[in-house]
Amino acid sequence: MLLRLTLVLLVVLVAAAVVWVVRIADVSAGADTSSEVEPVAVDPDSAAPVEAVGAVPQGGQSGADPLRAWAERLARGTEIPPRALMAYGNAELAVRAATPRCGLSWATLAAIGRVESDHGRYGGAVLGDDGRPSTPIIGVPLDGTPGVRAITDTDGGTYDGDATVDRAVGPMQFIPSTWRKWTSDGNGDGVGDPQQIDDAALAAARYLCADGRDMTSAKGWWQGVFAYNNSVSYGRQVFGLADRYARAAAS
Repeated sequence: MLLRLTLVLLVVLVAAAVVWVVRIADVSAGADTSSEVEPVAVDPDSAAPVEAVGAVPQGGQSGADPLRAWAERLARGTEIPPRALMAYGNAELAVRAATPRCGLSWATLAAIGRVESDHGRYGGAVLGDDGRPSTPIIGVPLDGTPGVRAITDTDGGTYDGDATVDRAVGPMQFIPSTWRKWTSDGNGDGVGDPQQIDDAALAAARYLCADGRDMTSAKGWWQGVFAYNNSVSYGRQVFGLADRYARAAAS
């Protein structure tokens, strides 16, 4: 009986280890800059970053734009380009109005934007006043090579210029099929463009808030981030950045 129980325990432990290895595998989806970001030691579902919801000012009817002033002030303490901050803040305001239960913070969007593309500056690109990087951000071919996901072409090369396999695109690194589902027009020009950071940030916000998710709770926050990239290391990087950005805004 003791031998049988020992064997059962060993099988359970091996299965758990396999699940853990699969869960933490960091399989790239594109042009991320995650190697430059140190993950923090926090267990999934154990906590959410410092709360920053509600700090973004609503736009006024006339005079100076309070969102721009907020972004320019915060840029000094976070090293986030003001134009990117405006996109993240605007996306928070949009989902706050559409799905108030979600409670998504600009800080989480900014953290994802930092890991994915350094806020639209990947590969030496410069984020312009129009919200577009000076050079389109297109990730590596998702061809299944070691450390890379395998995704066959879903857009005929429309977004990524590759008609063989998909590539993640834009400042928030959307896979074309995911962009097609969550296409958003954050800057109000009537077009959803994954390379335009207002559009991309709003699409990311809607994606994170899907399925009635509560991003203010520990479980909900991790579910949202894992939906974006199912990697514990990635989640810990985003957590540390979101927490730091929120604290900078409060200081």
